[in-house]
Amino acid sequence: MNYRKAKINDIDKLIELRKRQLVDEGIEPNIDIDMELKIFFHNKLTDGSLIQLLAEDNGKIIACGAIIYYDFPPTYTNKSGRKAYITNMFTEENYRGQGIATNLLTKLVGEAKAAGISKIWLGASKLGRPVYKKFGFTETDEWLELNYL
Repeated sequence: MNYRKAKINDIDKLIELRKRQLVDEGIEPNIDIDMELKIFFHNKLTDGSLIQLLAEDNGKIIACGAIIYYDFPPTYTNKSGRKAYITNMFTEENYRGQGIATNLLTKLVGEAKAAGISKIWLGASKLGRPVYKKFGFTETDEWLELNYL
């Protein structure tokens, strides 16, 4: 198993993996988001605010995970204000249960620590929730969400 950071020339594969992840989470693919994903990945990979890791088995990408950095106003519990969000976690079905997602998560948390970030959050699917809880993520009542579409 080889782990590496995604590059600009991986964007088409990142788009494919993201769409497969969303479908796995039960989200109906009822609109075309390819261009928006292409712009997102290009911008975030270019400005360094996204680190997308890929897991390869014999040169084939079989899993991925990403961390996005955000700047918030500093607080008494987070002096820098910087936080990281884990996203785009996906593993091919026949590779699940082998610790690949945990390895990706370990590497992503390591990236955040190296960047001096101590606050990491994520939104967990039903499939991913046990992995994140076992890793040490806890549920909080910190966030409210508004959907207005």
